[in-house]
Order: sequence, then structure tokens, then C-alpha cells
Amino acid sequence: MLTRTFLIRLLLPLLFFLAGPFSFGAKAQSTYTLETGIGQDSVNRFSRRLPWYAAGGAAVYISGLALLNEAWYKEKDRTSFHWFDDSKEWKQMDKAGHFWGAFHESRLGVDLLLKAGVPENKGIWYGGALGFVLQTPIEYFDGRSPAYGASLSDIAANAAGSLAVIGQQLAWGENRLIPKYSFHRTRYAPLRPNVLGNGASQEFLKDYNGQTYWISVNLAKFLPSQSRFPKWLNPAVGYGAEEMVFNDPDTNRTIGLEAYRQYYLSVDLNWQAIPTQSKFLRSAFYVLSIFKFPAPALEYNGRKGWKMHALHY
Repeated sequence: MLTRTFLIRLLLPLLFFLAGPFSFGAKAQSTYTLETGIGQDSVNRFSRRLPWYAAGGAAVYISGLALLNEAWYKEKDRTSFHWFDDSKEWKQMDKAGHFWGAFHESRLGVDLLLKAGVPENKGIWYGGALGFVLQTPIEYFDGRSPAYGASLSDIAANAAGSLAVIGQQLAWGENRLIPKYSFHRTRYAPLRPNVLGNGASQEFLKDYNGQTYWISVNLAKFLPSQSRFPKWLNPAVGYGAEEMVFNDPDTNRTIGLEAYRQYYLSVDLNWQAIPTQSKFLRSAFYVLSIFKFPAPALEYNGRKGWKMHALHY
């Protein structure tokens, strides 16, 4: 649902920016200290500070809920809690946004808990649930709004994002398949700026036509250790949709538009595989890892067939 994905895209980079210096590269305690050179004393110090970080994160989250309530619901009538099936709307781009957001919130939760020295299984399960825990309560706001309604498909997308982190951590001890987000401006937002955004900053959050969701595959992790395949280069598959000014197909057709899906094949930069001794850069790379690096891409869609992009955002 549009309200929910708006909040996800607004807050997720902020959470990663605040927590990035403390969570980059975190794994189970033994491997973390081995790979980063951070000793047990540093882990213990971080563990003692974790409640303060959690309190700061909670403050950011509660502020986000207050912002959502102020921006979307304060001046609107409230109804009794109800459900609404939006699973067929916007070519499921909003569901991809929920999956992306829940995944990275859960990824952040796991990294923080493991760095704090929490036992591996507990860190994976408790931290991995974070995305679902943070995102699902927002359905209550939608469920009380006459214009929306709580969505089971949103909840399912939240759960899928969190489970994708938990499953990879249990199977491989790391995340090898990373959902990412990219955006480019389109001609559609000016046709309905109150919904799709007025200006670049709003369109980044609201215009589904310019958004692409990717799965970036850390191929080097699946190859033999002696492989020379560059660790910093990932293949990536993407999904997008276009010509969505109105969700209703008939209304869309009245302005000459017919929504269609887009599929992409591209390459991506694995930021966290770039060697550096700089704590600042490692933190920056951790934050950047939620976004897809602009690169050439091959697109296929049912409307125009195959199309090559010299650089796709």
C-alpha cells in the first residue's frame, strides 16, 4: 500500500545511516572478530551500548509513525478496523517495496545482535524478525482509514522479507541474495503529482513507474574459493512496471495508458566486497548496499520486447 512503502523508503536509509558504523560486516562473534580485527573488548563495549542504540532506533521508529499519522491520517475520518485486498494493485510494486524494506531492517537487526555477541541462533531469529515487527503494526493505521484498509498481502510481503534474511543466515551464515532499489524520474508523476509525487524528492518515494527492485546475487560466494571471478561484481535481476498513473486499468486507459511489467538483467557493485581499512568507508558501503549501482541493463517487457539501456537507474 502506498502509505506504507512511503514510510519504508523514507526511514530505511536513515536507520542504516545511524546504525551503519556499528553493524557493517557483522557476523557471528568468532568470524566477526577474525575478519575485522575487532577484539573481544570492542564487542563487549558494543554489547553494553546496544540498549542505547535500541532506544535511539525506537525513537526514530516512533517519530516515523507520528509523521505518518500527521501526513496521512490526522485530517481524515477514522473507521472501525477493516481489511482490504490490494494484492492486484500497482503491478505488485508496493509488495516488492515491503519485501525490500523488511529484508534490510531484518538484516540490520541480525548484524547488530551478532556484533553485540548475542548467540548466533538467537541473533538470527530475534534480529531477523525486526523487519516484520517494525512494518506490520503500520497496517493498523491503514485498517482504520476509510480510504485504505489493512492488507494481508502487505503482511505476507513483510514476512517474506524477514524470512529471506533468516533463511540465508541459517543456510550460509550470510546474505548472498540482496534485494536492492533504484530509481529514475519519469513523465508520469506530473500527470498525478498528488499521488506520484511533486518534485524529485517526492517522486523517489512515491512514483512506482520510476522504481526498480533488484536481487543482487553474490556469485563469488557460490563459486570455488580459487575462482578468479571478482568479488565486487554481482549479476542482478530486476523488476519494474510503467504507465501506472491510476491503479484502475479503465481509468488509466482514458488517458491513453496501459500498465505493463518490465524485467531486467544487469550487473551490480558489491560494495561490501571492496577492501578498505577505513571505518568510514565500510560504514558508507554498508549504507549504499541497499541501493542498486547504476549500470548497463537488458530489459524485456511484453509491450516493446527487448531493449538495451546504456545505463539504468
